[in-house]
Amino acid sequence: MKANLKSLMENANAMVESCNSAEAKSKLGHEHYLFIDVREKEELEVDGQVPGALHIPRGMLEFTLDPNSPYYNHIFGGNKTFIFYCKSGGRSLLAAQRAIEMGLKNVKNLEGGFLSWNHQ
Repeated sequence: MKANLKSLMENANAMVESCNSAEAKSKLGHEHYLFIDVREKEELEVDGQVPGALHIPRGMLEFTLDPNSPYYNHIFGGNKTFIFYCKSGGRSLLAAQRAIEMGLKNVKNLEGGFLSWNHQ
């Protein structure tokens, strides 16, 4: 059967632990947590981002996660919990799923994304 967005999202939800904005905000500034912003650069310029978040556009994620890639980011080799987010939570959910599939541990998705962060 051919996959569609609904089935992709259901599969990702079954694999990825989520956190709400109140829980995520309680982790802000903790050295064991890192926020990963997967939005495009233009979105950050317009809307801002979570303080201290690492910006990795969704299109570059796999390259930065793979230790054999020239784009690998060594932050992923550490022992942190990674909270992925985008504007509303969909892209980051799929990104978090891919990160888990590529072997990253301690991965969460921010439910509702940056929109929920700003409205909580």
